[in-house]
Order: sequence, then structure tokens, then C-alpha cells
Amino acid sequence: MVQVLSSRTLLHPTDPERSRAFYGEALGLAVYREFGTGPERGTVYFLGGGFLEVSGRSETPPTPGLQLWLQVADAAAAHRELQAAGVEILREPRQEPWGLIEMWISDPDGVRIAIVEVPADHPLRHRP
Repeated sequence: MVQVLSSRTLLHPTDPERSRAFYGEALGLAVYREFGTGPERGTVYFLGGGFLEVSGRSETPPTPGLQLWLQVADAAAAHRELQAAGVEILREPRQEPWGLIEMWISDPDGVRIAIVEVPADHPLRHRP
């Protein structure tokens, strides 16, 4: 059995500087580490229990269908903060039939990002 010690989502954006501005400034993700030099240097951000690495450059946007799921404590507050930072909101926060409160945004390459609040009474917060 493979013992996974850590995980990381890797993004190779079409415009690394634009993506670093989005994830680091607009979303406000904290930097875990940086490596290399120049425009294609790597920046690894804390992403809750994992990491998001923005490094290198790609001629095409990431694979269609790739999505990020980011859990926040308060989706309404995240909505206000992201709007103030100039992030385009694809869909404002609303409670889904499955009980989660979800808002949708996308990064500069079109990677869809779900900003999710798990309400206090949701089954994800309680062990059966």
C-alpha cells in the first residue's frame, strides 16, 4: 500500500504572473514555498490540508473539467472579500439541495473553483 504523506495540485498556467496575482493577491492564499527564478518560477500555496503549486508555463489552459474545491468558514464573507478584490463571481453563494453553500469563481485560465461552506448542521460535520 502506498503511504501518502502530503499532496499537491499542480497548475501550469498560460500566464504564470497573472495566475500568481490571482491566487496570491485576489484569493489571498498564503505562500508555503517558492523555488526557481524568472517568470516560470514555482510558488506553492497553502490550500487547507494540501497545497497548490503554480509553476512552469503551458501553451494551453489546464485540462477541461479540472476544478478546485475550497472550503471556507463563511461563504458570504468570502463573497464580499473576493468581490472587493475584483474577482469575477460566476455564481453567488447559495444553498444546494445537498445542503452545502456553494459559490463559483474561476482562475485566469478558466479553472473553476467552488468556494464551499459546510453549515453547522450538515452531515459532513457529524460522524454517523
